[in-house]
Amino acid sequence: MADLPLAAFMVPALFLLIFLGIPVSFSLIVVSVGFALMAVGDLAGLQLYRFVGSVASNYALAAVPLFIFMGAMLEGSGMAARLFALMKRWFGRLPGGMSIATIAMCTVFAAGTGIVGAVEVMVGLLAIPAMMREGYDRRIISGVICAGGSLGTMIPPSIVVIIYASAANQSVGDLFAAVLAPGAIMVALFIAWVVIHGFFLHHPVPEDVAEAAPGDGPAELTDASVFSLLPPLILVFMVVGSIMAGIAAVTEAAAVGAVGAVLLNILYRDFNWQRFGQATLKTVMVTSMILLIVVGGTLFTSVFRLTGGAGLVRDLVNASDLSSMQLTLMFLVVVFILGALLDWVSVVLIAVPIFLPFLAPNGIDAVWFAVLVIIMLQTSYLTPPMAPSIFYLRSIAPPSFSYSDMYLGVLPFVVCQLIVLVLVFLFPGLATAIPDYLISVR
Repeated sequence: MADLPLAAFMVPALFLLIFLGIPVSFSLIVVSVGFALMAVGDLAGLQLYRFVGSVASNYALAAVPLFIFMGAMLEGSGMAARLFALMKRWFGRLPGGMSIATIAMCTVFAAGTGIVGAVEVMVGLLAIPAMMREGYDRRIISGVICAGGSLGTMIPPSIVVIIYASAANQSVGDLFAAVLAPGAIMVALFIAWVVIHGFFLHHPVPEDVAEAAPGDGPAELTDASVFSLLPPLILVFMVVGSIMAGIAAVTEAAAVGAVGAVLLNILYRDFNWQRFGQATLKTVMVTSMILLIVVGGTLFTSVFRLTGGAGLVRDLVNASDLSSMQLTLMFLVVVFILGALLDWVSVVLIAVPIFLPFLAPNGIDAVWFAVLVIIMLQTSYLTPPMAPSIFYLRSIAPPSFSYSDMYLGVLPFVVCQLIVLVLVFLFPGLATAIPDYLISVR
């Protein structure tokens, strides 16, 4: 015990404070300050100030409040209701049509907000009453809402990807490009499952779809599609496409997205100053929570290295004598365990800086590894005991929804996520092909 560096006691101290009920951000800061004082004494203040300064000067983090404001403006508008009605008309006649419509809605709004949780709450408020009216089982409703909401982790402009890129000092555009193919496969697997489920259970066609569809001509459907779907898709394409193509920095593109969200509200005649104020207040609150954790996580990993953590982890890795694939799997298991106990921001900021030094020496592609970690974070988003998706759903679901309904409902979608994880692990090109191509043509 006497030979162990101070860093060996930081993680146990952190979890002790968390289990005592202290918020994660404050737990990270308290542990960091305490161990910094033990390590360097009076110089702790100067060291911690330097670490906080690295967060304050991080240009990419300036995009976070802009993307949150963009999502808040889209969330507060009537756009979601129009899009859900459109998706229901498109997919309502298919097996499990309402489930498909819900996942499609989640995909569109994940691309429009990038905020984990906001997509689930926004779409869930629309989809749960509609699906219950059509006789859908509570388990499939729970699974669809939670899994669809988790797409905010994968679909650009994901805040998760931005924070990861900041922590790993990687290009946000490259990571946005890297998650496109895995995200598309995941959406396809989600839809395949609900189609199979709907086919065997013979879900009825929604009454309003059955009555309205025969009288709708192609022109009416086309007009509704163009007005409801095209403007938000153009906004997302402009924001994400400009980042991936290297035309705009992530902060510049986020500013375009924020302005574009306001213009869409004006276009759809949803804009009012009260909604603008509410979106601004929500932006301040969510940004403050995220950045407080970012500061705490940065302090924690910096003090961890300062107190001998890098050498400790290096000795453990060298003693394990693992291959690059085994080392990757070990890191992913650590991410999954942390993700089941902590929020995703803390996991990224604690684990990623510790893992990074071991990637290049072991021939592990940083972009490929980033996608694996992001998928694992999305999986932990659905799995207990933390399971943030379940808590979001509980806040909007009727009392008839039990926790067993919710946990059993998400299991097939967790399997789908693990399938994507295995595919990306076995075929790294799924993550690296698009970024490599974009780099070659820039």
